[in-house]
Amino acid sequence: MKQKIFFFYLLILIIGFSINSKAQVDIDSTEIQWSVPELFDFHEVIYQIWHEAYPSQDIDKLKSLVPDIKTHIDKINNEKLPGIVQDKKEKWEEGLKKLNNSAEEYYRAAEVSDNNALLDAAEKLHADFEMMVRIIKPIMKEVDEYHKVLYVIYHKIIPYDKFSELEPLIDELIIRAEAIPNGKLSKRIEAKKEEFFSVVNELIEATKAVKDVLKTNNTEKIKSAVEVMHTKYQKLENLFD
Repeated sequence: MKQKIFFFYLLILIIGFSINSKAQVDIDSTEIQWSVPELFDFHEVIYQIWHEAYPSQDIDKLKSLVPDIKTHIDKINNEKLPGIVQDKKEKWEEGLKKLNNSAEEYYRAAEVSDNNALLDAAEKLHADFEMMVRIIKPIMKEVDEYHKVLYVIYHKIIPYDKFSELEPLIDELIIRAEAIPNGKLSKRIEAKKEEFFSVVNELIEATKAVKDVLKTNNTEKIKSAVEVMHTKYQKLENLFD
């Protein structure tokens, strides 16, 4: 498990280095990772609840996990979202309220002799945890790879007029945009794949348009083209909601 975590963070550092090698953008690699460590650490407790204690209806085990749940919930409440998922902050906060409410129900059920109430609370806590993971989980590998570069452009380059650093990143972004149609589609997206491919094509064209506009050296046109590209990305991301 520790080895997997090590390689995960090593991958994040490599991604961050590859972006910085193309343009001298000052960015912390943690800004472009979707991981929220405290949430994923909570999975160890959720696993014990859902895959061990709940199936066997081990009430004593469920009650014994209350201190661990409280510790993890407190850490999650104080966790800061990485920059790349700041646009999901509203959904995160809504999910966090539900998760806290589920935890409170669990605590109350653990204090009384109502086994069914505790089992129901365990099921709800698990469901709300899963929803929290879905809020920040990358929607599709290829889309996530595109978003990592887009984030740097939209939040680190355009606001500070660092246009000289934009061209190499746009070249990389075009490559990542063109890789999206070849990605594996989830069942939910498969059901609306015509719309998906249509929106992806719009994103590819909008990304290429930024490269063309760069040749004009017109600041306002460049910013406008990047805004269109960002809007097309959001349109694609919304398909996964």
